[in-house]
Amino acid sequence: MQQERTIQELNEIVCRQEVTIEALKRDFTLLKEQFLAVSPSVSRDPDQEEPPPHY
Repeated sequence: MQQERTIQELNEIVCRQEVTIEALKRDFTLLKEQFLAVSPSVSRDPDQEEPPPHY
């Protein structure tokens, strides 16, 4: 019975971790999109870059 309880507890921990990881992935994607919207990138093509404000 101890082994079954331990397995159940570990399963619950893994399930909670999966939910947390998915939330962190969504947050990261959102932050990445926001960052790319306000910051020029050396990895973008020049055609994708917005012109400087003085143009």
